[in-house]
Amino acid sequence: MIRNFVLYLFWSVLNHKPLKQSRKTLYAIVQTKQKNNMKKAFLIFTLLLISISFAQEKRKAFTLEIAANETQQYKAEIPESPFFVKEKILQIYCGEKIFIECEISKDTISTMKIVEKNINPKKTIEIEFIQDSEDRKNIRTILIVKNPFDKKLNYNAIMFTPLSQNWKSTSIIPIQPNLMNYEMWPHAIISIVLEEWRFEN
Repeated sequence: MIRNFVLYLFWSVLNHKPLKQSRKTLYAIVQTKQKNNMKKAFLIFTLLLISISFAQEKRKAFTLEIAANETQQYKAEIPESPFFVKEKILQIYCGEKIFIECEISKDTISTMKIVEKNINPKKTIEIEFIQDSEDRKNIRTILIVKNPFDKKLNYNAIMFTPLSQNWKSTSIIPIQPNLMNYEMWPHAIISIVLEEWRFEN
């Protein structure tokens, strides 16, 4: 008799309308917060992916200004544009420094992508393209390429200069394993294209 009465009281408390309503309200609030948090997390993740994607693929617009010769300057507005104009065909402007993370498949560079930081140094090529115009009578353009691989790295290059205004091929010295190479030209170069990346014995 007492046991039945206690069970009845317990059932009454659980099914009391205000209490039931509070439980439902609390559950609805928790569910709404969880959904909102999931939406926010998804939106942040999506924006992050978009941001990373653009950071890897494109350079920001900038003003390029270099010494063209002893007395003249070359100036151009470079728009937002991809570093890789086609797959594994890189275009870099004077003054830029970039990191290229590579994937290797069967002793071949299968993919290349621009990354903001060199967090995988064993598979990331570092490139810097600069001008030394301190002595205007001896302007030099320097391409610095660091080979992170255990094999000799080679590529082809064509350049665009302020004087010729045409693309011309130029010779490149292959980079020995795990070393840095300095290519130097005794004149101004606006931009250089590096392609046909390959390993050599």
